[in-house]
Amino acid sequence: MRKRLILIGLSLFVIAVSCSSDSKKSHRREVIIDRDLDDIRERGKMIAITDFNSTSYFIYRGEPMGFQFELLQAYADYLNLDLEIITENDLNVAVERMNRGDADLLAFNLTISNERREQVNFTMPIGQTRQVLVQRKPSNWLSMTMDQIDNILVRNQLDLAGKSVYVQSGSSYYHRLLNLQDEIGDSINIIPVPLETEELVTLVARGEIDYTVCDENVALVNRTYYSILDVDTPVSFPQNYAWGVRRTGSDHLLESLNEWIRGFTAGSNYALLYAKYFRNPRSRRIFASDLYSISSGRVSPWDDFFKQYSDSLGWDWRLLASMSYQESRFDPDVVSWAGAYGLMQLMPSTGSHFGIDARHTPEENIKGAVLYLQWLQDLFEEKVKDTNERLKFILAAYNAGPGHVLDARKLAVKNGRDPELWSDVGYYLLRKSEPEFYHDPVVEHGFCRGEEPYNYVVEVLNRYEHYQNFIPAR
Repeated sequence: MRKRLILIGLSLFVIAVSCSSDSKKSHRREVIIDRDLDDIRERGKMIAITDFNSTSYFIYRGEPMGFQFELLQAYADYLNLDLEIITENDLNVAVERMNRGDADLLAFNLTISNERREQVNFTMPIGQTRQVLVQRKPSNWLSMTMDQIDNILVRNQLDLAGKSVYVQSGSSYYHRLLNLQDEIGDSINIIPVPLETEELVTLVARGEIDYTVCDENVALVNRTYYSILDVDTPVSFPQNYAWGVRRTGSDHLLESLNEWIRGFTAGSNYALLYAKYFRNPRSRRIFASDLYSISSGRVSPWDDFFKQYSDSLGWDWRLLASMSYQESRFDPDVVSWAGAYGLMQLMPSTGSHFGIDARHTPEENIKGAVLYLQWLQDLFEEKVKDTNERLKFILAAYNAGPGHVLDARKLAVKNGRDPELWSDVGYYLLRKSEPEFYHDPVVEHGFCRGEEPYNYVVEVLNRYEHYQNFIPAR
C-alpha cells in the first residue's frame, strides 16, 4: 500500500511539474549579466553554485566536504580568492541564477551535450562517467550465483521496454532515456519527478520504486551504503563532464578555469581527490553516520544544547556550533595546553566567574561559554554599533581575550582608522606581534600572536556559511 501511495503521489507531481514547466517556458525572458574574472578579483571572492549530495558537497563531523567543494576550494586558492558556495540541486534554476549574476560558475558534473551548450559555456572536461541503471537485487541475492542474479536483473537495454524508470525531472538522465527509446525502437515508461537523484536511489534500495538512472561514479558510492543495489547495467556510452560559466561575458574566467583544470587534473592531487570520494570503501562510514548532514540534518551530537542556549544571545545556533567545532572538533574531553576545557574550550576560571564548572558536563561547558559570550556582547554593544561587525569583535575577543581586541581598537584610532570596522581593527590585531605595535603607549595588554584570532573569525564565519547551506535553522 505504501509503495502504491508513493507512486500515485509521484505521478500527480509529474503532471503538476509538466504544466508548470510549460507555462514558465512561454513567459520566461532570460537576462544574462556580464561579469568576468577582473570583476570577480575586484570583489575578492568566487561565488559558485553546486549541488548537495553524498559526493559533491556535504557536512560530515562538522566540516564541509565533497568532491566539487574541494575542487572549488583548490581553484579559489589558485586565484587567491575567498570562496562562497550557493547550493541548488535543480540545474535549470542554477543556470538561471548564474545568468542573472547570483554566481560566477556552475560546479556540477555537467555532462557535455549540444543541448546544454545553448545554456552554458563548458570548461574543458574535468572527468568522464557514464549513466547506469540503478535496480534492486533479489531479496535472497546472497544465496544466489552471479548467473542467477543476472538472469533476473535487466542486463540488456532492450529489456527496459515497458519498464517504469523514475528520473529527476529536467536531468540528463531523462533526456538520455528519451534517446534510448528511439535506439531500442520501443517505449520506456519514463517518469520525471521533482526529486533529487540520490533520493530516487534510496527509493530503489527501499523497494518503493524499481528503477532509476544516475552517473556511475555516484551510483558506486551509493552501492557501498546499500549493498542490495545493482549498478552494473550501462544505459549510455562514456561522457565527459565539466563545469559551466555564462555564455557571454565570462571569456577570461573560462580561460582561467581551463588553464587551472588542465594542470590540476594532470596532477596527483586530482587523482587522490577522486579516489577519496569515489573509490574509497570507507566512504560508507560517512553515509551511515549520524553526523552525515544530508541524512541526519545534524552537525554534532550537541545540537540540542546549541539550540537551547543560543537563544539567550539572539544567535543562530549554527554559529555557536561552528565556534565549538573550531574550539574542540566537538570533543567534550579535550584540554588545551593552557588548561581550556571541553567543547567550547572554556577556561575553568572563566567558568567559575559565571558560576559554572566548565569540566562538569558538555551542557555546562556550553552554558558557561554562552554566559561569557553574553558578557562580551554587552562589552562591545556600545563600542561597535553594526551587528555584523560587532560579531567579529566578539569572536576575536573570545579567542584572544577582549584586552587585545580593545588594544587593536586604540591602535586603529591612533592611526586614523575606524575602530568600529573589523577590517581596520583586525589590521592592527595582526600587528600586535610586532614590537613597534605591542610597545606602543596606547597598548595595555602587550604581545599577541594576532594571526590566531584573526583567522579564527574568518574560519568560524566561513564554516557557519556552510552550516547554513545544509542544516535547518530549527
